[in-house]
Amino acid sequence: MAGNFYRSPAPGAPPFVKVGDKVQKGQVICIIEAMKLMNDIEADHSGTVVEVLVDDGKPVSLDMPLFIIEP
Repeated sequence: MAGNFYRSPAPGAPPFVKVGDKVQKGQVICIIEAMKLMNDIEADHSGTVVEVLVDDGKPVSLDMPLFIIEP
């Protein structure tokens, strides 16, 4: 979905995940705001966050990679 990428649940709150964190499939890792709706984005597989590819608050497009998560 196209919208704005947010790393944390609210301004000033810590990010959902950071580089080095272990995540589980289905865990919320960010929010995409689209048309004033906040949509939780979940990890599609378990692993370790190696890189965050988008800056907080920046626009993203459909099928744009947001994170690199390695098993």
